[in-house]
Amino acid sequence: MNPNYKLIIVYNILPDHYDRYYRYVLGEFVPGLRELGLHMSFAWHIAYGNYPVRQLEFLCESRENAKTAFCSPQWQQLIAELKIYTTDFRIKWVRFEDRFQL
Repeated sequence: MNPNYKLIIVYNILPDHYDRYYRYVLGEFVPGLRELGLHMSFAWHIAYGNYPVRQLEFLCESRENAKTAFCSPQWQQLIAELKIYTTDFRIKWVRFEDRFQL
């Protein structure tokens, strides 16, 4: 894979939803995004500072692939369910750099 774009998703996990969150992310969310052409590169736990504690990063080869993924009903469903288990949810697309990006 030759990534050109990175999808960054940041959020906090609701305290009473940890078990369901982990089952969903590992069992449905990550595999679902992979089906849409978005490949997970990192999952970060941010333990210090005024920033959400979780940051997921997914890579994509082209803007067209990203647009196709974002316009799909599967994307809407995956994101909607992730939001059930989280707060302070934000999504950001950036040009790929092989380093930690905010």
